[in-house]
Amino acid sequence: QVQLVESGGGLVQPGDSLRLACTASERAFRSYAIGWFRQAPGKEREFVAAISWSAGSTKYADSVKSRFTISRDNAQNTAYLQMNTLKPEDTALYYCSLDHEMGRTIVVTTAADYRSWGRGTQVTVSS
Repeated sequence: QVQLVESGGGLVQPGDSLRLACTASERAFRSYAIGWFRQAPGKEREFVAAISWSAGSTKYADSVKSRFTISRDNAQNTAYLQMNTLKPEDTALYYCSLDHEMGRTIVVTTAADYRSWGRGTQVTVSS
């Protein structure tokens, strides 16, 4: 089973940027869409962004559109989430996960469609 490890979180000020990475343990990663989700204390896990296996399709939550960019490097078994103009409301534990379905050409946005969750990386935006 593919294992995912998130990294790149930290404590930043409003307006700063961070780049999160999601590294997979196996090449099988390359055949699956990747989703980024986040969960703030006391809130439900929410969709942030997703990218298809070929990187030909992406989707973003409205709250992060134009500020966040998802990408992937299949040769490195890694996906990225570039986060710019961070806001306090972006504070959360960020997770990456694999789509249940291999080679899906559309990008799905519900947590139930994903598996192999990482342990998350904390992002805190505070002045």
